[in-house]
Amino acid sequence: MHTTPTRARRLAALAWAGLAATAAPAGAATPQEILAAYSAQAQAPASPERGQKMFVTDYRQPLKLTCSSCHGEVPVKPHEHELSGKIIQPLAPAANPDRFTDAKKVENWFRNNCKDVVGRECTAGEKADLLAWLISLKP
Repeated sequence: MHTTPTRARRLAALAWAGLAATAAPAGAATPQEILAAYSAQAQAPASPERGQKMFVTDYRQPLKLTCSSCHGEVPVKPHEHELSGKIIQPLAPAANPDRFTDAKKVENWFRNNCKDVVGRECTAGEKADLLAWLISLKP
């Protein structure tokens, strides 16, 4: 069966609705499924390049607070949080298979971290871009 772009968007939107509407238990989703849902919601393909740029951008200058401040420039190994000293496990799914496997936790993570770093909630496109970049990383 051939899937048209419109049909693919509808299927991904249905998948997103299912992920977002339920309190999915851990392991109920894959990073790729969550990426597909965010891309469908954004109605645009994700860009790993934009995701990488977002990861290192200081949106709230002069705070010098970026995603990489807490997770490291390339988040494929544990990184010490600059303020608390707490060790943060790798963010990239290839280095930490537990990352981005629960849609509800992913959405909460984005909500909290985007508000802290970007100063607002991230758009579905921004979430897709960031997740696409993280999925592309290898340990």
